[in-house]
Amino acid sequence: MAEQRSVFLIGGGTGRDEQAVFTLDRNGTGCSLTCSYRDKVVEAEEDDFFEALCQIRQRLEVDGLLPFCYGASANVYPEETIIEMSRGLMACKVQMGQIPQKTDLVDIFDEGPDIIPVFVSMHQEFWDAWLASLPS
Repeated sequence: MAEQRSVFLIGGGTGRDEQAVFTLDRNGTGCSLTCSYRDKVVEAEEDDFFEALCQIRQRLEVDGLLPFCYGASANVYPEETIIEMSRGLMACKVQMGQIPQKTDLVDIFDEGPDIIPVFVSMHQEFWDAWLASLPS
């Protein structure tokens, strides 16, 4: 059964608030994600919703848009066990040099005051920097 989530979009140069509607559908072992914004529809199908969101974010970047949600925040990334448990719908807020706790889990489509929206390439750079900051 499909589920819909509304997410604010920032950027895009329109000067007004915009929203996207994400439709999530679990089909067997795959995760299908559809994003409707403006008069456009973008779709992605991946093994988990976080990866599908990354695919859609890359298409939104063409219009200069960033989703304002935890899944697009520099300091949020799913770990392998969390991906498996939630199909990529949950991820961890991370801080340099610290291992995340259970209280750091967030829904990737939720929003909060600590979101740092970034483009996909910058997201990966932050993740790599965080991994390097962990104690050996």
